[in-house]
Amino acid sequence: MQYEFLRTDAEYQAALKRLEAITGAQPGTPMGDELQALLDLIAAYEDDHFPED
Repeated sequence: MQYEFLRTDAEYQAALKRLEAITGAQPGTPMGDELQALLDLIAAYEDDHFPED
């Protein structure tokens, strides 16, 4: 699966669901790479939509 940006709440929710499904994937594998990409995208989305005070 390829990701660019999470633009909507629906995309964010889908990413969280996929993250839950692949948590524990081994680094250096395709699924591990997807896990890292999702973590980065989710963090970016949360930084933009849920800023810390």
